[in-house]
Amino acid sequence: MITRKTIYTAILVLLCTACSNSFLDLKPKGVLLPEQLYTNSGVNAVLIGAYSLLDGVGAGNTTYQSSGDNWVYGSVAADDAYKGTTSGDQPAISLIETYQILADNDYFRGKWRAVYDGIARSNDVIQALAKTPATEIDDAERTRITAEARFLRGHYHFEAKKMWNHVPYIDENIYNPEDANSTKVPNDKDIWPNIEADFQFAYENLPHRQTQPGRASKWAAAAMLAKAKLFQQKYADAKTLLDLIVSQGGYVLVDRYADNFRAQANNNAESVFEVEHSVNDGAPGGENGNQGATLNYPYGGPTTCCGFFQPSQNLVNAFKTDANGLPLLDNFNADDVTNDQGIESKDPFTPYAGTLDSRLDWTVGRRGIPYLDHGLHPGKAWVRDQAYAGPYSPKKNMFYKVDIGSATFANNPRQNANNYRILRYSHVLLWLAECEIEIGSLERARELVNMIRTRAANPVGFVKLPDGTNAANYKVGLYNTTWTDKVLARKAVRFEERMEFAVGGQRFFDLVRWGIAPDVLNTYITQEKGKRTYLNNATFKATNIYYPIPLQEIVNSSISGTATLKQNDGY
Repeated sequence: MITRKTIYTAILVLLCTACSNSFLDLKPKGVLLPEQLYTNSGVNAVLIGAYSLLDGVGAGNTTYQSSGDNWVYGSVAADDAYKGTTSGDQPAISLIETYQILADNDYFRGKWRAVYDGIARSNDVIQALAKTPATEIDDAERTRITAEARFLRGHYHFEAKKMWNHVPYIDENIYNPEDANSTKVPNDKDIWPNIEADFQFAYENLPHRQTQPGRASKWAAAAMLAKAKLFQQKYADAKTLLDLIVSQGGYVLVDRYADNFRAQANNNAESVFEVEHSVNDGAPGGENGNQGATLNYPYGGPTTCCGFFQPSQNLVNAFKTDANGLPLLDNFNADDVTNDQGIESKDPFTPYAGTLDSRLDWTVGRRGIPYLDHGLHPGKAWVRDQAYAGPYSPKKNMFYKVDIGSATFANNPRQNANNYRILRYSHVLLWLAECEIEIGSLERARELVNMIRTRAANPVGFVKLPDGTNAANYKVGLYNTTWTDKVLARKAVRFEERMEFAVGGQRFFDLVRWGIAPDVLNTYITQEKGKRTYLNNATFKATNIYYPIPLQEIVNSSISGTATLKQNDGY
């Protein structure tokens, strides 16, 4: 597994081997010298450093602002989750949630610094390779390392593109670590072609599988390239790539949906690419244990902090099903799944009796339902401020009680080894369904969606009470009627993506690429503000589909007093 421990060890070895027998022949301490860097182990250490920023932690003093799972920008900014906790905690997130979006919000700068540091590290790899002799790295390994570095560079630029749209592309020919002005590049060009070129090179030159978990593969590059195509509505190109992953990639859906959110099931048969997290690995503060998400746990019970990232009532309502076990595509939010808002944990509570999609209770912690193996969720006692942010707790990133010590950091179990799955086979199948709807077969799209729903319908994957009975009234059906209406089929696929990838940092960016963000989010606000009063003055504007270029980065981009970066319209 690729972790920062690996790079620490590699650098330590390199430094030790550089020691001289003469006290007069001193080398700078803590610095990789050229003769150490331009070696096989040196280049690979730099490559691991580029991988290490996938979790968003390590670029200056950034953690929550730059978390690789995009929980703030992709979920809280959408209709999947509230900021949670209390009104005065992390107010910068509250401003994003209520669309009071300003360019001086330090969260945006944190994300910018992380992705552009990742880009710099990726370019460092390619530049180091160019100076490393052939005796150290042969042609085949050189090509593979370049492909991995370009995959990472493409990913970090992709993150910037979907956040801000107008962003500069920095490659190894532009980037000069000795010249601070080298990266002060105008953001006046569309960088999709550059992103595609990086992923294309990776796709053409990476192996089908890597021996070490966490390294990018051919199919990870194909999926990323297909995703970039989808963001540009290039459905035919995306479909070709996704079809190849299905026919040749060798991936399958795991039997239990929940096995995509547990450390013991990291890098399973469904995984295409994951951000590797690890603990008790030598990093002194458990930094490799998904530090960017450490706020997102119940305020009571298994943890004592911090009460952020509470699922929204709107999201919970989306998991209701009809008499046939199908989602309520148009009126899911007409009434609420029963919750314990305002009810003390010691007082009686009758849970919702209606039918639900089984994925709800692997996504959301709610009263009376087992919270993994920590016992029944008691409701209010585990919520920091129920009146402010609702009755629900996050669940997908939660550690299992049985894994404490082995998959959790010794001093803080909220830092744990549960990987973040950037790409799963279910992404591939549902993206392919999107393509089929737009330029292919509606019936193929229905088959692909039913593959996802078949797993959700399997009782093996249901949440169970201690006596072995189902924890709720789960009913998940298949689409058994032929799809002939493209509008209805499109709605069904998009709804399925919301449920399958809920609170995964994806929802906001999906709404934007589908062109429906203003309508969906303002409808959400209209109803949700009756429950969350802090949304009373919130309005999502068309300009909010992209975030503002961080103000300090515009200032920093100046050459001779003139900024090279231009702010997005409306900010």
